[in-house]
Amino acid sequence: MSRILSAVAWPYANGPRHIGHVAGFGVPSDVFSRYMRMAGHDVLMVSGTDEHGTPILVEAEKQGTTPQALADTYNRVIAEDLTALGLTYDLFTRTTTRNHYAVVQEMFRTVHANGYMVEKTTMGAISPSTGRTLPDRYIEGTCPICGYDGARGDQCDNCGNQLDPIDLVNPRSRINGEKPKFVESTHFFLDLPAFAQALDAWLRTRKDWRPNVLNFSLNLIDDMRPRAMTRDIDWGIPVPLEGWESNPNKRLYVWFDAVIGYLSASIEWARRSGDDDAWRQWWNDPDALSYYFMGKDNITFHSQIWPAELLAYDGKGSRGGAPGPYGNLQLPTEVVSSEFLTMEGRKFASSRGIVIYVRDMLARYQPDALRYFIAVAGPENQDADFTWADFLRRTNDELVAGWGNLVNRTASMIHKNFGEIPAAGPLLEVDRAILDQSRAAFTTVGDLVGTHRHKAAIGEAMRVVQEANRYVSETEPWKLGADRERLGTVLNTAAQVVSDANTLLAPFLPHSAQKVHETLGGAGVFAPQPRLEEVTDLDDATRTYPVITGDYRDVPAWATSTLVPGTPVAKPTPVFTKLDDSIVEEELERYRTR
Repeated sequence: MSRILSAVAWPYANGPRHIGHVAGFGVPSDVFSRYMRMAGHDVLMVSGTDEHGTPILVEAEKQGTTPQALADTYNRVIAEDLTALGLTYDLFTRTTTRNHYAVVQEMFRTVHANGYMVEKTTMGAISPSTGRTLPDRYIEGTCPICGYDGARGDQCDNCGNQLDPIDLVNPRSRINGEKPKFVESTHFFLDLPAFAQALDAWLRTRKDWRPNVLNFSLNLIDDMRPRAMTRDIDWGIPVPLEGWESNPNKRLYVWFDAVIGYLSASIEWARRSGDDDAWRQWWNDPDALSYYFMGKDNITFHSQIWPAELLAYDGKGSRGGAPGPYGNLQLPTEVVSSEFLTMEGRKFASSRGIVIYVRDMLARYQPDALRYFIAVAGPENQDADFTWADFLRRTNDELVAGWGNLVNRTASMIHKNFGEIPAAGPLLEVDRAILDQSRAAFTTVGDLVGTHRHKAAIGEAMRVVQEANRYVSETEPWKLGADRERLGTVLNTAAQVVSDANTLLAPFLPHSAQKVHETLGGAGVFAPQPRLEEVTDLDDATRTYPVITGDYRDVPAWATSTLVPGTPVAKPTPVFTKLDDSIVEEELERYRTR
């Protein structure tokens, strides 16, 4: 058994999340975590809402509210949506907790004491019309290196090079289009070049990463420059140093504080569990494994910035140093980045109505239909396109007519002919072949999920479904009424393969997995679901907020489980809802009129 940290990207709390977001960080991390628990590993899955930075200020001003009130609103919306999608977080929290503030400030103090936070004066961008600092990512222009028009102030997504806003040709604000004004300001910079050798050596030991992630990360080493870790802003975590902490207009940069959320959420989870040091089993133990899930636009922060912060805290850069009270913190085992999901050939853009919010999707369709689409057609290794026609086809042809039909007709024949799981008589070669195939799939599918090849994994699981449907058609149990023993053998075999397929599909389709389990007469929880729980801030009794949590210890083993003859089987109801062809035009019209 291994300890597995599933560190899931933190959704930004300036609005509801759309299906492109959960295709990148949500569903892939949950499929992996559910499988790892079933395979017997001790999983800690953490995340929360990212709530600091200029975009929150901008949106709060637009809505006529305060940054904290805006964050409170969308923290709850996002937490509710991710719970409904079935994402099994051990703790989904937020970055405005006092616990998070304390952990971030401890990280900063130790990194600074080790000599890796360098104070320097630089040219910062501000908005001429508001006087507010513009974050690097809110400035766009032409890349001075490759000429790409659309480079951001922190990096160019076209050539991958790190940039500063002042480097851009014809820079402009993404907020209002105006040309930013550059003024002198003093900030703390994380001395990334001090970790170039350590990061390069670490990355070259990462043999199993997706090639696009590893290649992109290695290319970053050649252009490592100090990165500012403070900002001229009044919304964020105070800089914990004399002369800075009381300055109302200097705060830690949101991307210093946000990535530390993985650690602070683990510490909060431990404190809420009753064992304050439980988190150390995932962070201090070199044998523990950690996987970070996000979209490709966040690779830089997870394969460069966050590892550099960890090395700085541990004192493992070129200047040496010593770790603080959190001890030696382990580097990521793997950065698991997905590509982008587009919508009907266009990039998601909430401001232009090109968007499908998670909440709207789940209000009209089954959560497992969305999870299935993301798993089988999502942006795993390359950008993928969501179309309503494809969603309709995959739901109706693959879930309803394929998997759902197998479950329904198997259970219906068992109920009609026996009322319970029948005993099996002597097996023929056709029976043994399908049973061997379903049992062998546990190794195949498990290996694929464990190495983040979810498309191939669910394809192999659905291959078992296809073969099981073929088995039922070939054995024709509806013609075996006079041969009760053979009828019982065929239906027992079919039910056993349905049970196996249900286990194989459970990480992908947990809501329907529970229903299939009950359809075959199973009792108890088969696929645990998360719950939304209202809690009080551990260090501020005046604040309450929702968290996602749950008890996921009681899960089926990743192996065949022999059905017990005599288990009652009731008349089944459909597992999946068939969609009418009209939904395609209805949904397209819905978004055309936005």
